[in-house]
Amino acid sequence: MQEQILMRKHGAVAEIVINRPEKMNAITPEMTQTLVGIRLDIERDETVHVVLLRGEGERAFSAGSDLHSLKAYRSAWEFRARTDYAMVVRDFTKPVVAALKGWVLGGGLEMMLGADIRVAGRSAKFGAPEVLRGWVGGGGASQMLPRLVGYGQAMRLLLTGDTIDADEARSIGLVEMVVGDEAVVDHAMSLCRKMAEFSPIATQSVKAAVRAALSMSVDQGIRYENELTSLCFASGNYEEGANAFGNRGRS
Repeated sequence: MQEQILMRKHGAVAEIVINRPEKMNAITPEMTQTLVGIRLDIERDETVHVVLLRGEGERAFSAGSDLHSLKAYRSAWEFRARTDYAMVVRDFTKPVVAALKGWVLGGGLEMMLGADIRVAGRSAKFGAPEVLRGWVGGGGASQMLPRLVGYGQAMRLLLTGDTIDADEARSIGLVEMVVGDEAVVDHAMSLCRKMAEFSPIATQSVKAAVRAALSMSVDQGIRYENELTSLCFASGNYEEGANAFGNRGRS
């Protein structure tokens, strides 16, 4: 049986691949547990600075939860405990870039929302169809979408179950970049490699500070940012980075 979640290292970049293309990369509970283990391994690995997340094949990044597996749950608690793969992506302290082709639906959309930068191919189509099936998506779309695209656009997507294409997703701020399908992974990897050249303390501090802005007041956020700046300074990477920047400017 093929592995349904793959992890490959490319220098300081860890590539996570959802490898179930015959099922549109739908996520099972077993795949969720594998993702949890991979995240812990990546967090512990100091040689990994950035994460690239993508789906195998051309049809889908991920269509979300495997609907057949949902029938096995005996309680709402068990459902939540075993299916929150979107939270796994959000929990990364290291920057995550998502490379998106084909369908990005339901839990797949929520996984994508957990990334920090999203690169979409022109084939990408985005939607939150949970309302059509009689439930609310439990992976954070109701919280993350308004922060990313605003209240009105979030409500439009969540209340209608409509899908939008890559260009519209870019226009409302759901993704940061749209490129040809053939260039999606290379473009995302190029971003990862660029970030991987920088101090991991700096990139992780930037991520922590910006994410804190979603829940802190401006004053609280600035104080937290100052704490992170002190951490970067104390690490010694601050001086090394400043020297490298100065040398690059003189070259």
